[in-house]
Amino acid sequence: KVGVIAGPDSQTWQVVKKVAKQKEGLDIKLVEFNDYVQPNAALDAGDLDANAFQHQPYLDSQIRQRGYKIVNVGLTYISPLGIYSKKLKSLKDLPQGAKVSLPNDPSNENRALLLLQTQGVIKLKAGAGVNGSNATPLDIESNPKKIKLVELDAAQLPRSLDDVDAAAINTNYALSAGLQPAKDAIAREDVHSPYANLIAVRTQDKSKPWVKKLVAAYQSPEVRQFINSEFKGAVVPSF
Repeated sequence: KVGVIAGPDSQTWQVVKKVAKQKEGLDIKLVEFNDYVQPNAALDAGDLDANAFQHQPYLDSQIRQRGYKIVNVGLTYISPLGIYSKKLKSLKDLPQGAKVSLPNDPSNENRALLLLQTQGVIKLKAGAGVNGSNATPLDIESNPKKIKLVELDAAQLPRSLDDVDAAAINTNYALSAGLQPAKDAIAREDVHSPYANLIAVRTQDKSKPWVKKLVAAYQSPEVRQFINSEFKGAVVPSF
């Protein structure tokens, strides 16, 4: 029994189910959830054998808050946060005093700041934004181009593109605004960023043979091909 969320997760697991049966002799029953709280509670309670819907920072915070004995056994995919611009072809071209809009919710703002740091635009204080902490603009140690950060509701970010030099936009909002993440983003998160989704099982089960089979079925050429052709770069395999 694997807990998943409706949407890309559930669609992809239909393919995993077939591969698991054909290649690994493993029967998978999918249990769909509509929120992010129940799948870990159900897994910890033993109502599920595995779940696949979350990234490591979320799992870490749930373990801290609720004491779950749950571990990551393999990565699935990432919906990379991208930086988009109507004015620039590269972040290297950001002018002095440029305006950059980013999401105002803690975990996505953190992702945007880490991406700007990876791209060499800003530098955060040591340890900011990692190991479950969320960086904020107050954690910026160095900002050589003196860029101005504009914090907005994530859904408003595509509309801000006319007014700013660049905007950090989540994949779902980029897609609904007609942007193609793989083609239009001038910078994107690495597929191995901490925000890649994962398969989780109870700690006591992590060495069991079925876990290896489950992860192998997900991380198969068939599933990789499905993700790439179905989601066209909006969702990217992390394996």
